[in-house]
Amino acid sequence: MAQELMLMKNIWSTVKRINNRKTLSSSQTFSSQDTRAIISKRKRFDGSGLSQKNTVDVSHEERLTFAATHSKTAVLGYVQSSQEGLTEREVINHRARYGTNYIMHKREKSPVHQLIEAFINPFTAILFVLAIISGLNDVVFPLLSMFDQTPDDCSYTTVVIIVVMVTISGLLRFIQELKSNNAVHQLMVMIKTTCSVLRKGDTDQPTNEQLVHRETAVREIPLDELVVGDLIYLSTGDMVPADVRLIETHDLFVNQASLTGESEPAEKIAATQAHQASVTDYVNIAFMGTNVISGSGWAIVVSTGIHTLFGSMTRALDEKDPQTSFAKGVNAVSWVLIRFMLVMVPIVLMINGFTKGDWVAASLFAISVAVGLTPEMLPMIVTTCLAKGAVLMSKKQTIVKNLNSIQNFGAMDILCTDKTGTLTQNDVVLEYHLNIHGEDDLHVLRSAYLNSYFQTGYKNLMDAAIIKKTEEVESADKELEDLSEAYTKLDEIPFDFKRRRLSVVVRGSEGSTVMVTKGAVEEMLSICTQVRDEDAVKDLTAEVKTKILHMVSCLNDRGFRVLALAVKDNPSPVGAFNVSDECSMCFLGILAFLDPPKESVASTLAALRSHGVTTKILTGDNTQVTRTICKAVGLEVSSILEGSDIEDLSDTQLCERAQTTTVFAKLTPEQKARIVRVLRECGHTVGYMGDGINDAAAMKQADIGISVDSAVDVAKESADIILLQKDLGVLEQGIIGGRKTFANMVKYIKMTASSNFGNVLSVLISSAMLPFLPMQSIQLILLNLIYDLSCTAIPWDGVDREMIERPRAWNASSIGKFMICFGPISSIFDVLTFAVMFLVICPLCVSGGIVWWDLPSVYSGAQLTNVRAAYCMLFQTGWFVESMWSQTLVIHMIRTSKIPFIQSNASWQLTLCTSCAIALLTLIPFSPLGAVLGLCPLPLIYFAYLAICVLLYMVLTTLCKKLYIHHYGELL
Repeated sequence: MAQELMLMKNIWSTVKRINNRKTLSSSQTFSSQDTRAIISKRKRFDGSGLSQKNTVDVSHEERLTFAATHSKTAVLGYVQSSQEGLTEREVINHRARYGTNYIMHKREKSPVHQLIEAFINPFTAILFVLAIISGLNDVVFPLLSMFDQTPDDCSYTTVVIIVVMVTISGLLRFIQELKSNNAVHQLMVMIKTTCSVLRKGDTDQPTNEQLVHRETAVREIPLDELVVGDLIYLSTGDMVPADVRLIETHDLFVNQASLTGESEPAEKIAATQAHQASVTDYVNIAFMGTNVISGSGWAIVVSTGIHTLFGSMTRALDEKDPQTSFAKGVNAVSWVLIRFMLVMVPIVLMINGFTKGDWVAASLFAISVAVGLTPEMLPMIVTTCLAKGAVLMSKKQTIVKNLNSIQNFGAMDILCTDKTGTLTQNDVVLEYHLNIHGEDDLHVLRSAYLNSYFQTGYKNLMDAAIIKKTEEVESADKELEDLSEAYTKLDEIPFDFKRRRLSVVVRGSEGSTVMVTKGAVEEMLSICTQVRDEDAVKDLTAEVKTKILHMVSCLNDRGFRVLALAVKDNPSPVGAFNVSDECSMCFLGILAFLDPPKESVASTLAALRSHGVTTKILTGDNTQVTRTICKAVGLEVSSILEGSDIEDLSDTQLCERAQTTTVFAKLTPEQKARIVRVLRECGHTVGYMGDGINDAAAMKQADIGISVDSAVDVAKESADIILLQKDLGVLEQGIIGGRKTFANMVKYIKMTASSNFGNVLSVLISSAMLPFLPMQSIQLILLNLIYDLSCTAIPWDGVDREMIERPRAWNASSIGKFMICFGPISSIFDVLTFAVMFLVICPLCVSGGIVWWDLPSVYSGAQLTNVRAAYCMLFQTGWFVESMWSQTLVIHMIRTSKIPFIQSNASWQLTLCTSCAIALLTLIPFSPLGAVLGLCPLPLIYFAYLAICVLLYMVLTTLCKKLYIHHYGELL
């Protein structure tokens, strides 16, 4: 067992040196002799005599229990793996045997299921009901000779047309949703969350060439390609990709609150455990979905995908996602229209039933009115807008993980972000390695290298800069040669955000032990009692502290990030190191790093301000560096709030201070999350942009979490939006794209709501005043369907600059105001059309100038019936065409606060669709289809009236827009 442990340590140490994905020193190599020596020591385990029963059949708990309570050798045999990892051939076999490492957070719907769901919504259901009633009235009752009807009255036309409408509506939604889902899946592929896995070649006996290139065995693979039996490497910031048995750990702490609810990180060790009451009690097991807080380790994958603890919990949970504010808003609008329909339909039914006497026709017409009130295309329009917006944003290097988050993206009025890589170039360079006298000192650089090279946690840019600087100067100074070979790592005290430092314990070739600690200057001085002055060690006096702090302050004022370095000879015995050893240390010197500000940041911050987004910097860095960088990029800093100040503030006090403070410095992750939370409670829509493990908590508290593709796994998993480039300029384009998407959805909802409201008012007026139905049910439904089809181009419409200048939050109450203001405008011209058609055009073209009431005095019998039918048909045709013109023109009138066709034009897609819709419904009365639908050709005098009516309609709508904007401050 001791040999096996030593073997794994050698493997881990070598692989870490050559392929640690968190370092930037990828140029490091090792000799083929070293490689052969390591490989020659390895042996394959056969499972220590375990029976080869089908391990897939055992339960998840049994698998984890076996893994936790048996030795590493037994576990490797249990999952049919080895200390060298799996070959590609074995990976294929294990994937077929144990399944993929994929969890469907929602059950994937088949195309057939999606097709069925496309027809299941309240709006399409109304069309189905109408088809059934029409089938009874036009087919069943005549065939059965019921209600004074005969088989000669049987007609399939209405039923066929309604079924065609239902089919078109459902298929259109199905096609759009299918395309949207495919687009989202393609975008998600662009977001790579990977893990480090150790695999070997397909041959059991490696060739010399394979031995030389052994570093290719450790590779980064997508999480879903992981299989049972894989050996994986975990380090700070990683998401645990499966349920794993730890076989080697180095100060490994895992946050498993998502599974167990524990607030504090749990320390994990590799030792074999005794039986526990619950699988979550095993400290040598790490679970899928948890994340590494600090330290590192190697592990064997025991369970993947749905067979993990996380997978079993996911299956047991309700799959229904919580509603976003946008989804609630859309549903609220839908139910407003449905409730309005439930009130209006009985009124229309009663009025037409009592006044006309034909209750069947009145029922059909009332249901047609209900169809006119409900926007059948609303689900499809919303889905298309969101998917179209996501695709457009992807072209701006912005990937949308959650489509509904687009609304929050557009509504965001405060952006919280870190400093490094956002305001700065994210290209850290070690400029100085100074002793206490401000002189470059190779001894400081040497100790810094040992700390950065041998630490196993998340190597940040400063660690990479230290290693790079050392490599640059080692060729000129023999003191820095082969440091990694001359020292052996013994232990490590990982970094945390409370201590703000990290310690590594190493043993030199001469046998001496030294602890090297690197961290924030103030925290480092607090644990030091001595100072190295050239070759002597002296007491750290207050005078020397003042000198060091003055030097650091000068560097901070110049924009340098400064870390301090200290050492302690011969600390506690091996295996007993802990935080308490970080005391009575000897201060060596300081490291000064420079990360220059980006040239484009100043203009980008100004652009964000012009779009109504306030940028706030939340950083763990010190005040002076942050102030200098902010000043360089033109970010006004009136006051800075530090983490220590926040601790003394209540939430109410912090809310007041946070709204007026631009920069927050020296923050812990918990303080970042608290600031975001109180800003949201103040009524702001807050976005948080981060890429580190210390940003994950704040991202979860934000309305919208924003991360980058190069972020640590836990940050990407917490994000709603992922930028392929960490640049505020990219973020600005994403915000604009989100606002355009939201604006187009609001357009459709408000246009349709106001138009439908106006139509219902017109129907009520006509039903009370006219002796016949103003429009047949089939005509009303066709009109509504063609209008909705013309609206399908709205997602491709342009948006005026005024609509994206400031954040826009969902406001369901504005729908009612908009309906009441603009709905009656169309009713005014509908009533005018009723009067002109009923009193002027119909008498002139049908009855020789005789109005409806006087027809019985001139005509009688069949002649009277025919004249009345022609009178009614011409009237219905006139309103049918006028309604289409007014409904379609309202799209162009209301889509912009400017004068349409002059100051603002719709996109060519929307213009083409609306023009085709108007042309189609204007020409239908002159086609054979017109007679089938109960329409007739219109006289030339009608079009003269229509031109005047449309012109007046546009003028009145423009005036109402001006009044509405003056009163409410905005149109949409």
